[in-house]
Amino acid sequence: MASESGKLWGGRFAGAVDPIMERFNASIAYDRHLWEVDVQGSKAYSRGLEKAGLLTTAERDQILHGLDQVAEEWAQGTFKLHPNDEDIHTANERRLKELVGDVAGKLHTGRSRNDQVVTDLRLWMRQTCTSLSGLLRELIRTMVDRAEAERDILFPGYTHLQRAQPIRWSHWILSHAVALTRDSERLLEVQKRIDVLPLGSGAIAGNPLGVDRELLRAELNFGAITLNSMDATSERDFVVEFLFWASLCATHLSRMAEDLILYSTKEFSFVQLSDAYSTGSSLMPQKKNPDSLELIRSKAGRVFGRCAGLLMTLKGLPSTYNKDLQEDKEAVFEVSDTMSAVLQVAAGVISTLQVHRENMARALSPDMLATDLAYYLVRKGVSGAGRVAAGRGRRARAGGQAAGRDAVAQAAPCPPQMPFRRAHEASGRAVVLAESRGVALSQLSLPELQSISPLFAGDVSRVWDYGHSVEQYSALGGTARASVDWQIGQVRALLRAQRPPSPAPAPQ
Repeated sequence: MASESGKLWGGRFAGAVDPIMERFNASIAYDRHLWEVDVQGSKAYSRGLEKAGLLTTAERDQILHGLDQVAEEWAQGTFKLHPNDEDIHTANERRLKELVGDVAGKLHTGRSRNDQVVTDLRLWMRQTCTSLSGLLRELIRTMVDRAEAERDILFPGYTHLQRAQPIRWSHWILSHAVALTRDSERLLEVQKRIDVLPLGSGAIAGNPLGVDRELLRAELNFGAITLNSMDATSERDFVVEFLFWASLCATHLSRMAEDLILYSTKEFSFVQLSDAYSTGSSLMPQKKNPDSLELIRSKAGRVFGRCAGLLMTLKGLPSTYNKDLQEDKEAVFEVSDTMSAVLQVAAGVISTLQVHRENMARALSPDMLATDLAYYLVRKGVSGAGRVAAGRGRRARAGGQAAGRDAVAQAAPCPPQMPFRRAHEASGRAVVLAESRGVALSQLSLPELQSISPLFAGDVSRVWDYGHSVEQYSALGGTARASVDWQIGQVRALLRAQRPPSPAPAPQ
């Protein structure tokens, strides 16, 4: 129980703590977020103490009733903090004593703030991960729904910020949705490692009073218990993993935001943000700024900073608990709030985004089909070689059995007459010719193309059809309609498979 100084540790000390040190040491300003889970953990521990014979049933009920009153005060906003409440554990235990008397002093028997605080943090993070997982899945669903509704919109795909090849708009959306499915899976993995109970580890050596940790695990609905009491009170791997998850997820969202910022400029005019997710200029009335996307982009750096900061805190710590670990909670609380906001804003942006499909279509240009021109030559080489081999086979069969054996070998599938590297070079020469003449690649005449390669024929005109271009990429994962449909189905299946478990019920 707290000493006369009001500290849980005050019996050892004779002098007063410097007021500056009081403020420097206190964490109540932010760990008050843990009030509810701190009460939950204390309720479970009181039941463990009763089973161990350290509390009577009447004392346990008295403590449980008092903890209910503490929780009610926090929930109603009437809980009054005192100057000596350095953290949430001190505050709750101090108030419990005011409500139920000295029996409150038995609650901390065999328990340390070292195992108490990490239990509280795991409980809180378990709930938060469930909430963030739901928000992330909702964002992915929003993106997939949009991709399904807009499968027939074509626009330029870019590499190096240069126009590359025609793709489906939905293919772009799905490229970011797929990255987020990995984040969804990763968050569920982090949640599994959060779901491990440290309570009952004491300060360092364990619990000497026969407290049943399996009972505590069942009371708090944890999936497992920690294996080593020294590790249990000091490891923050689960915090680092959570911060890394947030850093990577925020990075994926930042990249998507950057694309949309570019696409929303007058120079592109592919998309327009809803007024609900835009702001204006204090000086220039015509401006419509994508502040929602810019803030998503900026938050990635802030989140990563928290991750890097905690890693630097951990890297030089000696064994078991050190007060440096107090830095974990501010990072977790801030990053959780940030990611919650980012995921909701991103979903709002995607669901309300206006797409200018006409501008997207106008941005397509024949030079983006130069690769298709090379593929045309490769395909012509394959079909030509096949016809030549077939003719040889027919002539050989007429010449006898031995010649027939030769014919079988000659009629086997042949490699293309024009390897891709030669086709690529020929297409490049066509691009240069078009540029020198000041015309689009598609405006070169057939004789001009045949001056580059005799394989060009009248059917080369099909190359200049953008719809035909995207449909040739039919291999799984490509931008053809069937492949996009397959991707949509796969992402929906991943969402179903990654459905998180129901939140654990709060202990009574």
